[in-house]
Amino acid sequence: MRRFVRRWPDLRSWFAEPLAVRVGSVPARNQYGLDAEISHTGRPFLLFLGLRGFVQFDYPWLFASSPLFVPETAREMGLDLGIDALWRDAQRLGFGKFGIDATLRWTVSRVILHTGCLDVSMLSGAHVDELRAGVAAFLASRDLHEFYPSASSNFEACRKSWTLRVNQLELLLFHRGQLDAQPKKFMRSIKERTPVVPRMQAVVERWLEARSATDRPLSVQKFELALYRFMVWLNNERPAVKSFAQVTRDDVLEYLVALSEQPSPRTGQPLGILARRGHVSALSQFFRNTAAWEWDDTPGRPLLGSGDLPKMPVRVPRFIPANELARLMVAVGNLECPYQRTALLIARWTGARKGEIQRLSVDCLDSYPDGTARLRLPAGKTYRERVVPLHEEAAIELRKLIAQRNQRRERALTDELTGTPTRYVFMEHGRLLSCAYLFQASLKLACEVAGTIDEKGRRTISPHRFRHTVGTQLAERGAKLHTIMSILGHRSASMSLVYAQISDREVLRDYKAVLEPGAILAGPAAAQLRGGTLPKSSVDWLKCNFFKTELELGHCLRLPAEGPCECDMYLTCAKFVTTPAYMPRLKERRKLEMTLAKDAQARGWPKERERHLAIARRIEQLLIDLGESGKDSD
Repeated sequence: MRRFVRRWPDLRSWFAEPLAVRVGSVPARNQYGLDAEISHTGRPFLLFLGLRGFVQFDYPWLFASSPLFVPETAREMGLDLGIDALWRDAQRLGFGKFGIDATLRWTVSRVILHTGCLDVSMLSGAHVDELRAGVAAFLASRDLHEFYPSASSNFEACRKSWTLRVNQLELLLFHRGQLDAQPKKFMRSIKERTPVVPRMQAVVERWLEARSATDRPLSVQKFELALYRFMVWLNNERPAVKSFAQVTRDDVLEYLVALSEQPSPRTGQPLGILARRGHVSALSQFFRNTAAWEWDDTPGRPLLGSGDLPKMPVRVPRFIPANELARLMVAVGNLECPYQRTALLIARWTGARKGEIQRLSVDCLDSYPDGTARLRLPAGKTYRERVVPLHEEAAIELRKLIAQRNQRRERALTDELTGTPTRYVFMEHGRLLSCAYLFQASLKLACEVAGTIDEKGRRTISPHRFRHTVGTQLAERGAKLHTIMSILGHRSASMSLVYAQISDREVLRDYKAVLEPGAILAGPAAAQLRGGTLPKSSVDWLKCNFFKTELELGHCLRLPAEGPCECDMYLTCAKFVTTPAYMPRLKERRKLEMTLAKDAQARGWPKERERHLAIARRIEQLLIDLGESGKDSD
């Protein structure tokens, strides 16, 4: 201390020294000699001055001077900075004690020495913002590489580490009630973008601001990305274009061609149809809105219409086959993370969308009068809440998470869709867990264990296929259309009607069961199928429309030109055929016909009795033809 005071009796002269001298690192001592050594050995004295409130330090020195033993020095001085209380709050939010200890030492020590605020409970959002700005400035300076040589080869890791620490401090202060504004993004990117024409960027920013008043934040982000990509293409392919007013329809159409051919920087593959539709839709809305609002520096007319959107292929729901589903759910049940396990179980048993499950609140679960678990799904794509039954397997896991959340009691987060304060179920470390973690990452692990991967090791099951599976199972088991709409949250009947059709694999399986050589068949059309006498035109129609042929007890191979079907009425129609897959239904139908025959006899209706007995005898013959005795099967 004495050497330091003799060398710099006025502390302002020390602040005027080069940063290397003030830090006093080993290379600086070799270059600057005694001054750097005195500065380095005088650091405890400087910390004492800072903790007594006599001096405040600049962030470059604080970042370059590592480590700083501020908590230990404060403890020796009898000062309580509030770091221990903040550490306990962090553990209550689920942070590990070692990781959060390093975060608090790094962030709080520097904020205290920079601001002179010696009580953590007095820190505010302004302090965090100043710390974040200081980190960004230091990361962009030459000083980073001088004092952290490893950053030259691994800058991104250094950036993420420091940024994460600042964001974690912000999150902790928010949940303590010291910050009013909810943290929006937990890993802000400082990645440099390709420059675009400022005049055009200004119009885009103005439009995005207008759309943010009515659109969800995620939609606005997608709009911004689509327009940015278009402006980059204009820079490269149309350098003379300096305003949107100069853009023509031909320019946009040429860009759409490039969009379908150029590989994506992230995947190396051209964008898929859905992604391209999103880009085209964003451009279309931009030109249409700016024309309607009569903005300057724009074409003044819509340059794209609905006909320019890439055409979507007609798809039937891709449900998960029963054998694959069974293996997959065993793997899901063995996932270590309770959040991932619960999210996938809810998806399996409700068919809810990813975002709906992610945004479940802690009061989402109760029960029906009969004790069946009842789940309240938040407003999502359709902007409407709905209530659905929940299988007990998923309900048990969900109750555990809700109990855990109620113990931690984090501060409620503002829901981005409804704007209401919400205490979410799927939270950890004080933040809402991402859909990528809850669904994509977990399903990748489960698919690898279950063996549902392709030759390249990629999972063959997406989270949305759980939704298709629930819809298909409801339809196949006779659920009413309104029930399917209520469970899946569809706004129109046409959306639910697609589940009345079955998936490509199921169509192929049933098609082979009836039309493939060697199939076990019964019914009037069986001989025609075994003999291969069906005309080629009939076979072609059946291949394309096979799902339309299914009846309660089999299939009707009648073509549209042959008139209405009578198979279900008499089971003797020449076009009727059935397979062993329908044996359980045939047996149940025979029981029903025998019961109705007894009832008709009791009522004195002999002709009605004979009609039911005739149908029962016909079913018995179908069962015999399929290899099982109709009478003995009861």
